[in-house]
Amino acid sequence: MVTRILPMGERALLAEVDGLPDVLALHTRLDDSRPDGVVDLVPAARTVLVHIDPRRLPLSAARAWVQRMADGDAAAPRHAEPEPVALDITYDGPDLAETAELLGVSPEALVRAHREAEWTVAFTGFAPGFGYLVSEEWAFDVPRLDSPRTRVPAGAVGLAGAFTGAYPRATPGGWRLIGTTSAPLFDPAADAPALLRPGARVRFVERTAAPAPAAGSPAVAATPGPAPAGAFTVVEPGLLATVQDLGRPGAASLGVAPSGALDRSALRAANRLVGNPEGAAAVEVTLGGFRARAARDLWIAVAGAWGPIRLGGRPIDPYTAHRWPAGSELHLDWFAHGARAYLAVRGGLDAGAVLGSRATDLLAGRGPAPLRAGDEQTLRADAVAAIPAPEVEPWGAPHDDELELDLLPGPRADWFAGDATRMLFEHTWQVSAQADRVGVRLDGPELPRARTGELPSEGMVPGALQVPPSGRPTILLADGPVTGGYPVIAVATASALDLIAQARPGTRIRFRHARAAS
Repeated sequence: MVTRILPMGERALLAEVDGLPDVLALHTRLDDSRPDGVVDLVPAARTVLVHIDPRRLPLSAARAWVQRMADGDAAAPRHAEPEPVALDITYDGPDLAETAELLGVSPEALVRAHREAEWTVAFTGFAPGFGYLVSEEWAFDVPRLDSPRTRVPAGAVGLAGAFTGAYPRATPGGWRLIGTTSAPLFDPAADAPALLRPGARVRFVERTAAPAPAAGSPAVAATPGPAPAGAFTVVEPGLLATVQDLGRPGAASLGVAPSGALDRSALRAANRLVGNPEGAAAVEVTLGGFRARAARDLWIAVAGAWGPIRLGGRPIDPYTAHRWPAGSELHLDWFAHGARAYLAVRGGLDAGAVLGSRATDLLAGRGPAPLRAGDEQTLRADAVAAIPAPEVEPWGAPHDDELELDLLPGPRADWFAGDATRMLFEHTWQVSAQADRVGVRLDGPELPRARTGELPSEGMVPGALQVPPSGRPTILLADGPVTGGYPVIAVATASALDLIAQARPGTRIRFRHARAAS
């Protein structure tokens, strides 16, 4: 197996092989032998992304382990393979007849080939629980629709290229739809939320009666028992207010982004000030305008972006714990500096957990919905320290006029012309108006490519600088896609991501070389 091990910032590397069969083989070896410190393995069309925790597994040790597995040395024995997953299907898709005609076969022959093949989940992506299924018994290459649908219903089964797949939830899509399944493809409340995991074998079992369409997975896992008493009520959410903690790492192989607070250092500081664990769920307020009223006496702290804060009509300071009396209103006015502030309440917010996290994922629609006027918030009892807390790190208004950000090498620098890297570091970039929790698009010079064409989809990480054909990079953030097809020229460090979280449209950015991880 020929393998190139490519850099992907300080917390990941990308193993590239010759094709999909080698991806499946390498992913199996890695999954069967993973050492402590491997957070996730994300297979794709020609690569396996290895995401690590460098505090437990140095990047150099991870690289050596991947190379041993690629060479076939010391591979752990495989466990007995489970039976194939059986997916019920009714071949009633609106594109069945047209697709068969494009391929030069009858609809009956296309159905028979699809039903009789044994499929393997090569990788996931696009949406949580969406598996890209391949089969050696499948001989067709199916063109995508010329104009993608704006809405594909949950449970639709489609074809694209050499793949088949089923949509876990209603989304836009350009695959040709040939059938419908009622299988529960993704249930965030389940112990194994994705029915189709990389490496699983799958067979389609035809049903003569049309099954009920698969329901989209719930946003929040239901919590049994009586509802706890509310702590505060949102009066006005401002531009955007969401519940965030430190996210859900380790689920990218299921198509689930890490999400979580964009400025993790600010979330940690706000939580420490009220005696919470650093990762307790809090409110992430974007650009300000947030108001809420306490239902009982509470303790709060605000950290991150800088703007007027009023409690009961009186100004209060950020980065300080304050008593929030019952019946009084808290107002985070529009921010003068920075983009995101974090409101921590002693005890931590008790939004429903999805895959172990209470974070809102805007791209995939996972976790609690963005806060709205009238929403009542409840608390956990997770405080672990007294108030006042020990002194937190020095604080002040975020510097959002111009930022200097550290970058490490990305895996696809060879896709760019020789002067592209020089341009990336020598020019001043500007945050465009297209900036949200998914990513930040930068305005600046066009980075010239040395290679044209499409890059097969491969695993992504927060901080990846993807460069689309326009030549202007986008920095992926916590809600960004877990796989992507644009080449990554560099990757921002974790500390740089906290700074990017506070960048507003118009903020100037300069990049510098970070010290390479070991």
